[in-house]
Amino acid sequence: MNAIGIDVSKGKSKVAVIRAYGEVIAKPFDVNHYPDQLGELAAYIHTLEGESRVVMEHTGKYSEPIAKFLCEAGIFVCMVNAKLIHDYGGDTIRRDKTDKVDAENRQILS
Repeated sequence: MNAIGIDVSKGKSKVAVIRAYGEVIAKPFDVNHYPDQLGELAAYIHTLEGESRVVMEHTGKYSEPIAKFLCEAGIFVCMVNAKLIHDYGGDTIRRDKTDKVDAENRQILS
């Protein structure tokens, strides 16, 4: 299974793809929230071998159009509460806060 983690921001998102056991398929890359780039993302996801699932944070007005676009392209999308993701696993000494790290962490949970 391919896990696609998407960290949503205003105007663009950070996307990363891994497979089971942490095999990195695509290092984090940016996708602007334009129909042509979202279409390219959907096409890319469809080219991946095996089942693919997208996990993205629910940010309301920023994430919903992306989720709708990908769902309409026939891609499984799971939107999660960012607070729950942040708190997953309890206390941690890791305090990195970047879109790249957030995108990679979304994949781990799928």
